[in-house]
Formats: sequence, structure tokens, C-alpha cells
Amino acid sequence: MAAQEPCARKLKSLADPTRLGVLRALARGPQRVKTLGALLGTEQSLLSKHLRVLRDAGLVVARRDGKGVRYRLADGVAAAGGGLDLGCCRLSFDPEPRS
Repeated sequence: MAAQEPCARKLKSLADPTRLGVLRALARGPQRVKTLGALLGTEQSLLSKHLRVLRDAGLVVARRDGKGVRYRLADGVAAAGGGLDLGCCRLSFDPEPRS
């Protein structure tokens, strides 16, 4: 059972629509926090809490970028054909609706 704990921790962290949205955005490439907030319509303070959960689960990493912070998918997490390979399982996203 212990071997499944890292995967369970990753999946548990994804049990929120905002966090799923963050990963979906980062699957397209690194993003600054301000850009992520605008894409998701989320206040920076709330977004920071969600990003911390994703960092703690080992799904994203942060890097200082001037006055801001840029996030990217962590090593071991890869964008894969409309979804993500989390290393322990794959997650696919429905196509985004077109406006």
C-alpha cells in the first residue's frame, strides 16, 4: 500500500477545479502567477494557496522571474496528448470549449 501513497497524494491534490485548471494551463508551458490568475479568474491570494497544494504534491515547481514567480510542471509530470502523465497514472482533459 505504501507504494501507492505518492500517487494518491497527487490525485488528492487534484480534487479541486482551480488546481485542475492550473495544471491544464501549465501543460501548455510555464506561466507567471499573474497570467494564471487572469486565465482562471482567480484572485492571487487564493491562487497562491492552490499552487502551494500542487507544489507540496510534487506536481509543479516555482522559479523567481523578475518581480513575479513563474510556475511549470515538475520533473516527472509531462504534458501528454491532451492531458498529463503524472508518473503514476495519466489524466486526460476534455477538449476546451471554443468561444
